[in-house]
Amino acid sequence: MSGEQLREREITAATSLTLPDGRLNREAVGWTRTPLITTDGIGRGRVGRGRNKRWEYWGVTTPTHVVALVVSDIDYAAVHSIWVLDRRTGEEVAHDAIGVLGRSATLPGTLGRGPARARTRTVSIDLDEVDGGTRLRAEGSRVRVDVTAERPPGHESLGVVVPWSDRLFQYTVKDVARPVVGTVWVDGQEYAVPAGESWAVLDHGRGRWPYAMHWNWGAGSGRTDGRVVGLQVGARWTDGTGMCENALVVDGRLTKISEELDWRYDTDDWMAPWRVAGEAADLTFTPFHLKRSVTDLKVFSSRTHQCFGHWSGRVRDEAGEWIRVDDLVGWAEDVRNRW
Repeated sequence: MSGEQLREREITAATSLTLPDGRLNREAVGWTRTPLITTDGIGRGRVGRGRNKRWEYWGVTTPTHVVALVVSDIDYAAVHSIWVLDRRTGEEVAHDAIGVLGRSATLPGTLGRGPARARTRTVSIDLDEVDGGTRLRAEGSRVRVDVTAERPPGHESLGVVVPWSDRLFQYTVKDVARPVVGTVWVDGQEYAVPAGESWAVLDHGRGRWPYAMHWNWGAGSGRTDGRVVGLQVGARWTDGTGMCENALVVDGRLTKISEELDWRYDTDDWMAPWRVAGEAADLTFTPFHLKRSVTDLKVFSSRTHQCFGHWSGRVRDEAGEWIRVDDLVGWAEDVRNRW
């Protein structure tokens, strides 16, 4: 419910997402500022068979391009993607692959404990933890990516366990404002990913979902008033669970926003400004590009409207100070899934 203040518990010690029988460990329900939740139980055993969802999504913004990489295993299929937007021309290049079951995906049981890989005829993706960050490599017929999302010392990220029931639950890590450097190639043309002007965002997911779900997600990264600012907001999918996925990161320090924010946008005009607001946030998102995605495989269907643009406004930090947000590059999306 929009505007609702939540009493969320911060978890500060390593905790397993699941009990030995595969059900939700209620001690894991809460939020973290570093990845502390062990999720090795997702995808193993009979509990939740067909409902297990595991994925890594990386979004990278540069002055000239936006890059999105997906490696996922949703139990009965593996869905992978390389997507590149040229911000100057609006041209999109997409390489998508859907595999039977999860055989084309390699995903670690727990974040950071091994590589993530996608291997199909049309899409190859490698996500590897390296000293000081995460190396992201991807290749399709028209696109090649080789960048490193740096992890500055002390950098914090939002982790949240969302409980729908003891059988259905989700652990998400939203890691915003990761400095990124490297190179992107499109049709053989090389484009530098310049340090200080380029940012990476991770959406890491492990859990078991209801079949039908509607959600909003927004993220932004950049500099305002000499500080590195990262914005993470979400809605709908957490309603009624006592948890939400809203946070602010300033120079690596995370403030958890324990409030369901109010999202307002025009589904007849996705490019009109979006508003996300509450007691601790007053934000406007102004799109510059709309990505529409529709997938219908009967048992799995998805309808996504993801806008890329700029965030502005203000957010209150943990000390109660209003932090100005100006021209953070990122996205806001409306997704309806049956999966």
